[in-house]
Amino acid sequence: MTRFALAVDVGGTKMEAALVADDGTLVPGSRSRQPTGREATVETLDAAVAAIIGHALAQLPDDAELVGAGVGSAGPIDRDNGRILPVNMPLADGYGLVGAVRDAASTVLGRAIPVVFGHDGGALALAESWLGATTEARASLSIVVSTGVGGGFVVDGAYIPGASGNAGHLGQVRREGGLTLEQIASGPASAAWARQQGWTGETGEDLARDAAAGDTVARAAIERSAKAVGEALADAATLVDLDVVAIGGGFSRVSDDYIELVQRALTASAAHDYSRRTRVVRSGLGDEGPLIGAAALVLR
Repeated sequence: MTRFALAVDVGGTKMEAALVADDGTLVPGSRSRQPTGREATVETLDAAVAAIIGHALAQLPDDAELVGAGVGSAGPIDRDNGRILPVNMPLADGYGLVGAVRDAASTVLGRAIPVVFGHDGGALALAESWLGATTEARASLSIVVSTGVGGGFVVDGAYIPGASGNAGHLGQVRREGGLTLEQIASGPASAAWARQQGWTGETGEDLARDAAAGDTVARAAIERSAKAVGEALADAATLVDLDVVAIGGGFSRVSDDYIELVQRALTASAAHDYSRRTRVVRSGLGDEGPLIGAAALVLR
């Protein structure tokens, strides 16, 4: 009998859920999303959780074995108490995400299921190590560059959560001028910086379009983001001795050469030969990675 997990991924812009089989494939039709954002509240998150979980579980095969729910969330997280303290959702600070998932699932199923909770960067790292771009790595870091910047570590195939479950929170390391990496390199931060330089667009998608058309400010914003990410990764590689870094997230696709720009900055900034050898690759799982990783918290 095929084992399935309910996977839930909560980010600064949206949350998603799907059913994932024990080979890492998403059940067709089970995936859906709801918006989150800076205005998200406990009430709106409760409604969103109920909607996406109800949709996913409606696709559960009659004879399926549902082994539990895996939940990955933007952080920081309070793993011990099942709560989130999200940087990008200030009105939802302390939200009881694990309890909300458990309640929504039990309402549909008529029974309780176990829920395993982790940081979304760690879930992504586990997915990439299982089925993605870091399967052969001895020590890897997988990151997302999107609305926020986050990541997670896997060493010898094992996810390394850290003392509180927040290991890999790369977006909150400090860079130039005391800003965090996220405040420099994320999609919204890059667009905001470009507007300060006179650019007239609004979003990361606008940056991508205008840079491809030859806009020098849009291109400079992309290069600034990649340079900051690469320099932060050089520090991480020097500290943890990484052999591979996988990068995903919407803003990492802002230009065809974004990964190459990050690699160039890492190699130039790294202090030692072993950290200069760290390879930067594109995520192997695309936008399904966070959901596969959330499921892997239960299935692996």
